[in-house]
Amino acid sequence: MHITLTERAPRPVGDAHAARAAKFLITPIIILILAQMGATGDNGALSLAASALTSDLGATTAQIQLANMVYPLVGGAFMIAGGLAGTIVGWTRTFRGGMLLCALGEVVLALSPSMEVFIWGGRVLVGLGASFMIPSVLGLIPLIYQGANRTIAFGAIGAASGLSALLPLGLGVVMEAAGMRATFLTLAAYFAIVFACSFALPHIEQRRAESSFDAAGVGLAASGLFLLLIGLSSISSWGLVAPLAGAPFTIFGISPALPLALAGLAVLGVLVVVERRVEERGGIPVLPSVFLTTPQVRAGLVACALTFFFMGAQSILMAPYLQLVAGWSPVAVGAISIVTGVPTFALALGIPKLAPHAEPRRVIQAGYVVMALALGVMALSVTLDGASAPLVYLGAFLAGVGAGTVSSHASNVVAAALPEREASQSGGIQSTMRNVGQALGVALLGAVLLFGITGTVRERAADASISEKAQQQLAGVTIDLGSDRTFEDEIAKLDLTSSERGELVGIEADARLGAVRTAYVVGAVIVLAGLVTTPSIALTHPSRRDQPKAA
Repeated sequence: MHITLTERAPRPVGDAHAARAAKFLITPIIILILAQMGATGDNGALSLAASALTSDLGATTAQIQLANMVYPLVGGAFMIAGGLAGTIVGWTRTFRGGMLLCALGEVVLALSPSMEVFIWGGRVLVGLGASFMIPSVLGLIPLIYQGANRTIAFGAIGAASGLSALLPLGLGVVMEAAGMRATFLTLAAYFAIVFACSFALPHIEQRRAESSFDAAGVGLAASGLFLLLIGLSSISSWGLVAPLAGAPFTIFGISPALPLALAGLAVLGVLVVVERRVEERGGIPVLPSVFLTTPQVRAGLVACALTFFFMGAQSILMAPYLQLVAGWSPVAVGAISIVTGVPTFALALGIPKLAPHAEPRRVIQAGYVVMALALGVMALSVTLDGASAPLVYLGAFLAGVGAGTVSSHASNVVAAALPEREASQSGGIQSTMRNVGQALGVALLGAVLLFGITGTVRERAADASISEKAQQQLAGVTIDLGSDRTFEDEIAKLDLTSSERGELVGIEADARLGAVRTAYVVGAVIVLAGLVTTPSIALTHPSRRDQPKAA
């Protein structure tokens, strides 16, 4: 099937031409930025709700981690399908459908009576909505904008992550004044308003021949990504090899987490083979081979993933620690998002606009280094029972500098290395990589955090003056991230003397600090590993050369 996409842009003359052309360029990007802000703002709202989820719905750290995971898990599993759907039924339709699903998901979150409904009802719906909405945002840009305007438009979408910092601050005020449920209802209203604004998008005509939907590819992509991500995300609650109490079942006596992840990788391997055959028959695959065979495309997708891996690290480490351990209020945590958001917005939008000939490879490399530095500062910001505010704000600012720098070129690096049709379809692949990156950030660093705390406490308890009976009881306890008081509640039912109880509280505080710092350092190492992919990014800016051919 061949799809021809043509835009109906007004072509007046004179001053009227300038005015209407400006409106044609500005109105769509504002709407698309608002949509991107909503998707990012939803994650911010969940970070702010850590304390409320614990008090209102009795959430554990593992459940909060899972709630953070489900959105990128579902979104990552279905965003490739969302990208394909946009090429077949139209980007505007999938954009509006995604908005409505997000609004419905926020309503379910607001009305959830339990964490099960919150996670598997509301978060799943929002993830499904994002799987249609976000690829549509990235798919519309290559059709509406060309040349330098396209580069600026992609930078503006990257900058939306910075603008979305305004939402957590406002949502933090709502949460503190009216509670968690009112906060998610506010987000539902936000998505409904952006849905209404979508009718102001320019008309894009799609002429297409009859073709069957690549159901096999969609099914393989969704199931493979789901198995991979659910396996990785459940390591901390199900166990790496030895099954923990939270494991729903075992596979040959071991935790199901790694077998599910390996099964997901196997399914994705089958997907590559199947999609190659679809392409050979002239169909439109959900995963065109050009995405796998073009080194610059792969490097750009890694950049998309690492930016959101970094955001996942913040959501599972910084916000929960500041609220649950340091006792910061939702408003105080929301204010940090401004410190991150301002440089993210300024650099993601400013670099393409003010430095149009900046070399994408150098820009992305610099962004990786600054992101890793930010994680290092964040590691130093945490203290035994709180956090150093100056270092928190410095780390947050550097985080925005790094994320904005990478975002300024990541999407355009992908689109510039692809033919026009694949550049439009790349929205689904890019969005999938962003969600995979975020999911890996939450899963891997969450596992380092929880395993680090629990393992260190058990190990040091064996070397301390803790009775053997108490150590055996402690072996059945999974220790959550929280304050000293939270840990005292977790061990309240153990048969301990007052001296043993006090000693364990001190051990847990040290273990908590060490695990958080280790998780930050692991995150920094992973971000720096992205430098390995950057040599494949062309040094010459796309505006100064012909579009590269796919390898």
